Amino acid sequence: MIDKSIRETLRTKYRVENGKKFKLNDFDPADTAGLSLSKKEAKKALKQRVKRLSELQELLYANSQRTLIVALQGMDTSGKDGTIKHVTSGINPQGIFVASFKQPGPVELSHDYLWRVHMAMPPAGKIGIFNRSHYEEVLVTKVHPEILGAQRLPASVTADKDFWEHRYEDIRNFETYVHRQGHSIIKIFLNISKEEQRLRLLSRLDLSEKQWKFSPSDPKERKFWEQYQDVYQEAVEATAAPHAPWFVVPANNKWFARLVVVELMIAELEKFEMVAPKPNPEVLASLNLLKEELGGNPDKKLLVKEKQEKIVSESSPEVLASLRIIKDKLNSDPQLKEMIKEKKEEIKKTSTPEELQSLRLFKEELGAAEADAKKTKKVKKDKK
Repeated sequence: MIDKSIRETLRTKYRVENGKKFKLNDFDPADTAGLSLSKKEAKKALKQRVKRLSELQELLYANSQRTLIVALQGMDTSGKDGTIKHVTSGINPQGIFVASFKQPGPVELSHDYLWRVHMAMPPAGKIGIFNRSHYEEVLVTKVHPEILGAQRLPASVTADKDFWEHRYEDIRNFETYVHRQGHSIIKIFLNISKEEQRLRLLSRLDLSEKQWKFSPSDPKERKFWEQYQDVYQEAVEATAAPHAPWFVVPANNKWFARLVVVELMIAELEKFEMVAPKPNPEVLASLNLLKEELGGNPDKKLLVKEKQEKIVSESSPEVLASLRIIKDKLNSDPQLKEMIKEKKEEIKKTSTPEELQSLRLFKEELGAAEADAKKTKKVKKDKK
């Protein structure tokens, strides 16, 4: 439904990896990259891309070497919860780890501000989605510096004129560390307009099923809209990097924001160039035997080869030599050969196709045993 060129646009248009050139006002919250989809079409397009994301997540889980961290930020009502819900639907829950960074509690406040982020890092093989993130410490805390009073920081630290720059530096170093471990982190700002936020807050009040989402602090925080826009500008400007880019995703249209987010995740996972890991060598060597045991349809030639190898590996040199002697005896006695020929004809007439196939397999096994016996005899002769 969405062609390759559009997908490439979604992956690149909103990317910020050089903070010096970044201007938040240059990004339109209502942009849809020229796409105009109905609700049904958008739902179908998202489902198709989530299917691709699921395939990549399975490979990520199977290899269990790397992780993808998606840090979702945005103003209240920007759609963080809904984006997580729709983007991860249809993906194996075992491969997804979601962490919500709400107001820190007593345990979290007794540690440094990045401690809870380290604790929430997903294990190798999983996608980690952060609902809010370590950036709260340079966003909300910067708009409301009184919050720092609960963080048990020495006065000399908070009084430092470079306090916020030091935090940006901490975050840059943390993200560089994550990257150097072979993992990826992408940071997404769900960008909505002030008017769109007003409409969504009213919707929460009007619809009974959404009223639980409303908080008395929402209208109060809305008064700080401009300050929040400023701190987002400063945060992206200070921390955008090629290995840890920001994406300023237009989020006035929820369907579009979700399509962009899933496309960004797909793009990042595709960079890993993952393939399915090879199975255990023992399993690989006996695939057809295992298929046969499970009632499958194995490749007959490979099955013969595997059975031959099994006979050779499990038989002693003496047994293999005896098999060779028996075959030599059969080939050297004309009368016996004629009897065998007659017996073969009789067997063909009275045996089922399955029984005949078993006999053919056994004959091929004897041939393999003979070849191995010759090798064994030659080795012994060479040693002498």
